[in-house]
Amino acid sequence: MRKPVSLLAVSAAALFLSLQPVAAVQPDEVLEDPALEARARDLSTELRCMVCQNQSIDDSDAELARDLRVLVRDRLQAGDSNEEVLDYVVDRYGEFVLLKPRFSYRNALLWGAPFLLLLIGGAIIYANARRRGASAGQQALSAEEKEQLDRILNERD
Repeated sequence: MRKPVSLLAVSAAALFLSLQPVAAVQPDEVLEDPALEARARDLSTELRCMVCQNQSIDDSDAELARDLRVLVRDRLQAGDSNEEVLDYVVDRYGEFVLLKPRFSYRNALLWGAPFLLLLIGGAIIYANARRRGASAGQQALSAEEKEQLDRILNERD
C-alpha cells in the first residue's frame, strides 16, 4: 500500500516542478557580474513582452522580448539605475510595457474608478432607503378619511 502513495507523491512533485516558470534568458545574454545580472532579472520580471502581453520579458521566447532583455542589460552596464532603465523603456514603448502600471494623473480615473463606483452605488442605496423610509413614515388614514374611502369604493360596486 505504500508503493502507490509514494508513486503518487513523486508524480505530484514532478507535476509541480514542471509547472514552474522557465526563464527564457539565453546563455549569451547573461552578464558576467552576478549583481548586475540579478538586477537585470528583477527588471525583466517587471516588463511585459509586447508580443505575448501576459508574460514578462524574462519568461518570453519572443524575439522582441530578447531585444528588450539585451537593452535592459546594456543600460545597466552603462551605469543606469533600475528606475532609469524602467523610465527609458517606458519612454520608448509606453506604460503598457510595465506589468504593474504606475499611478499617474493619466490613469488616476482607472485606479479610482472602483472606489468612485462604490461611492455612487452607496449614495443611490442611501437615497432609496431614505425615500422608502419617508414613504413608510406617512401617517395612517384618519377615521374620517377611511369613511370617505369606503364610500368611494362602495359607489364603484
